Amino acid sequence: MSPTMLRLNGRTVEVTAEPDTPLLWLLRGELKLTGTKFGCGMALCGACTVLLDGVAVRGCVTPLASVGGREVTTIEGLREHNARVAEALRAAWLEVDVVQCGYCQSGQLMSAAALLAANPQPTDADIDAAMEGNLCRCGTYPRIRAAIHAAAKRLGADRAS
Repeated sequence: MSPTMLRLNGRTVEVTAEPDTPLLWLLRGELKLTGTKFGCGMALCGACTVLLDGVAVRGCVTPLASVGGREVTTIEGLREHNARVAEALRAAWLEVDVVQCGYCQSGQLMSAAALLAANPQPTDADIDAAMEGNLCRCGTYPRIRAAIHAAAKRLGADRAS
């Protein structure tokens, strides 16, 4: 095992683990960042979604070897990563009353943040494609889509003013 340096939520962190150790294990176990959830362990549910250089990835299958020197953003660091998008999503999630059990929400929010950062005015098809693989056992998909549209509208209004 050799040390690996990465940027985590805006600060440089050194971790020591085997290169094939899943990023999720480091985040939750070693670094105690428990906002990113363990769901399936096979990149099928999206509960473990984090941003890697701004792109949504599944932490449960992302090996430490692939994150060295790169920027990892978890739900705990989303506001520092992109405050405008984070605040727009937070407000929209509350406005639309998205959350039921809440287990999938950090992954849903991370995927939505990556989408809005890349495409500030997504269509339904864009949202469906970006959110594919983020499962919600409570079935709040229509509210998630509505909240993403509301956040996009809020971001557009912010740009216009």
